[in-house]
Amino acid sequence: MRPIPDAQLINQDGKNLSFYRDLVQGKTAVVNFIFTSCTMICPTQTATLRQVQRDLGTRVGRDVVFISVSIDPNTDQPARLKAFAQQFEVGPGWQFLTGNKTVIDKLLRSLNAGVGDKSNHSGLVLVINEKKNAWQQLASLPDAKLILNTVEQVAGPDPALQTANGRYFPNVPLQTQDGKTVHFFDDVMKDKVVLINFIFTSCPGICSPMTANLAKVQPLLDSRVQMVSITVDPETDTPKVLKEFASKFQVRPGWLFLTGSAENIATVAQKLGGSGVDKDAHSAVLLAGNMQTGDWKKLHATARPEDIAVAVGKLLPAR
Repeated sequence: MRPIPDAQLINQDGKNLSFYRDLVQGKTAVVNFIFTSCTMICPTQTATLRQVQRDLGTRVGRDVVFISVSIDPNTDQPARLKAFAQQFEVGPGWQFLTGNKTVIDKLLRSLNAGVGDKSNHSGLVLVINEKKNAWQQLASLPDAKLILNTVEQVAGPDPALQTANGRYFPNVPLQTQDGKTVHFFDDVMKDKVVLINFIFTSCPGICSPMTANLAKVQPLLDSRVQMVSITVDPETDTPKVLKEFASKFQVRPGWLFLTGSAENIATVAQKLGGSGVDKDAHSAVLLAGNMQTGDWKKLHATARPEDIAVAVGKLLPAR
């Protein structure tokens, strides 16, 4: 793996950062190359990466970082980069970088991303983990699924999801769609194989299609699998509202819809990467885990029901 330079750059907030020491060292870095006056590749790729960022949840900023380097640093000053980033509502853990053109050009050459004409840049995405000596090049505008799969392969399992005991997972009280109080770790997670997702009942986008798809998954699953849907809008989604929502999809026993205090829901969502401040930006990724072995998988919520069921089944212990 080629050496990673420690170029001195400036982010969208005007903060001086060292490319290697402050951003790449000890993390998995997702790097792309943009310029703000670009009307085709750059906004398209930024929107794609924003979807990947949502799918990775709170892992971004913890052990994964997103980096967009301007290839037009003379034009792309910090305020311009910040305005560009705001168009896509990018979350924490994503740096947009500019700086001295000589320094930027040297960095681009060292990353094998140099371009003669900025308008002809390729849409290259790099996924780098220097600790693992990993350097993946994804060219020609890779889609969100390919980028996400590459990041998860390079980064490895989310370290926050490796603990199979109560030291990581909160044991806060929540309420089911039947109004029953359960403790999240002891009653929902402990010693189980779980399939977890995040929803809110007034969601105008993915929540209903995701729930409808999971309703097709449920009859394909082993009865030992505990399905869990957690609202990210607890003020609206009371147990009664969740029960009415679940009934639309003919949910069977073995599938919990959980709500609770805003504080307790936020604690759970933060730990599992389910939502940030904006409920509309909640993750549409399924978390499947075996609490006894500590094995976890992230699955696409709209994948074929048969594929989801097979993936979850592989987590089950032999009878």
